[in-house]
Amino acid sequence: MPERIDSKAAFFFVGVGIGSLIGILFAPKSGEETRESLMQKAKEGSEFARNKVRDLKDQAEELIDRGNQVIMRRQDQIATAIDAGRAAYQQEKMKSHVA
Repeated sequence: MPERIDSKAAFFFVGVGIGSLIGILFAPKSGEETRESLMQKAKEGSEFARNKVRDLKDQAEELIDRGNQVIMRRQDQIATAIDAGRAAYQQEKMKSHVA
């Protein structure tokens, strides 16, 4: 049984060696070019993410501003309705005292 494990390990390492050799021979770019390409893609991804975050932040601020405007308009409408209700109450109160 130990011989089987040794032969399997040997086949594994031979396979790794052959795979590495084929990878090196058929690699489309050198290691330096590959690292440079990966760094460039990482920079592009980082810039894309930064722009998306900035866009989302701008959209959130715009929504908050619109929400605040709606709240202020509703507050004005409510205040106007309350004032009208008070005036109507006072008018009816005066009518009932006169009569």
